[in-house]
Amino acid sequence: MGVAVDSGLTALSNNYIPQIYAGKLLVKFYRSSVFGAIASTEYEGEIKKYGDKVIIRTTPDITIRDYTIGAGITSERLEPGKVELDIDNAKYFNFGMNIVEEKQMDVNAVEKWSADGAEQMKNAIDVSILANIYADVAAANKGATAGAISANINLGTTAADGSNAVAITKANVIDKIVECGQILDEQDVPDTGRWIVIPAWMATKLKTSDLKDASITGDGKSPLRNGRIGMIDRFEVFVSNNVAKTTETAVACFNVVFGVKQGLLFASQFTESRMVDDPKEFQKLIQGLQVYGYKVAKPDSLGLLYCKYGTEA
Repeated sequence: MGVAVDSGLTALSNNYIPQIYAGKLLVKFYRSSVFGAIASTEYEGEIKKYGDKVIIRTTPDITIRDYTIGAGITSERLEPGKVELDIDNAKYFNFGMNIVEEKQMDVNAVEKWSADGAEQMKNAIDVSILANIYADVAAANKGATAGAISANINLGTTAADGSNAVAITKANVIDKIVECGQILDEQDVPDTGRWIVIPAWMATKLKTSDLKDASITGDGKSPLRNGRIGMIDRFEVFVSNNVAKTTETAVACFNVVFGVKQGLLFASQFTESRMVDDPKEFQKLIQGLQVYGYKVAKPDSLGLLYCKYGTEA
């Protein structure tokens, strides 16, 4: 739209003044994907096609027995187990670019839009993983009586009206994360590689809690000053808008998953990324296919905090 003209005059902006398009495309914001940081990819191997499997051998458990002199000793045969990671998920994109329009464009749309497709692919996989892995969490690591040893930690449960979800406030948010750490401690989960994925509103609760005191995190500045949450009780904290949400009546409840990288496996390969001619049009088809699989290999090493936004007292 051009500059306003007085009544009675004909605006020339739509007829003689050309529209000028910016040379740079408007920056597009993507949801932060976390699967690459919370899952182990060390078993990825060579994935050739949809339907492949990755076979992971597991270390067998060794029995420790009491010894009595003269009573003899018992020998056992160790048989390694295995975990099968099925590569049974696939997502794709496919868009056309008319060759005339491509020549007339002042930006490399194919390159930019292909990159956009890759980012959207990552986001879609992230949504898929976070929406499903919490169902495989060990029974002792979730619910109103969580804790393999203590069985007295309330991590929330489902209900028709959201009443059983844990209400997270800035007064209890740190305590709840520490309790999540206890859940893993009671399962003998190692400290290294621990993570927790929280929604943005929970991150705000953290930043405005006692965590804003820099002495708690050991950083020179509080998270309120620099926006970085970092490590809390051995957890690397990730903020994601892809945290699975369940609506109970009018209450939004969130499935906050936590664990250790070794407990979640992910394997992927971009099996096809190509540009082909469209036989029905003067255009190119830009296509991308991603084949992947994921699996909760160790349910004991993951936990679930079922929570909701809590009102401050």
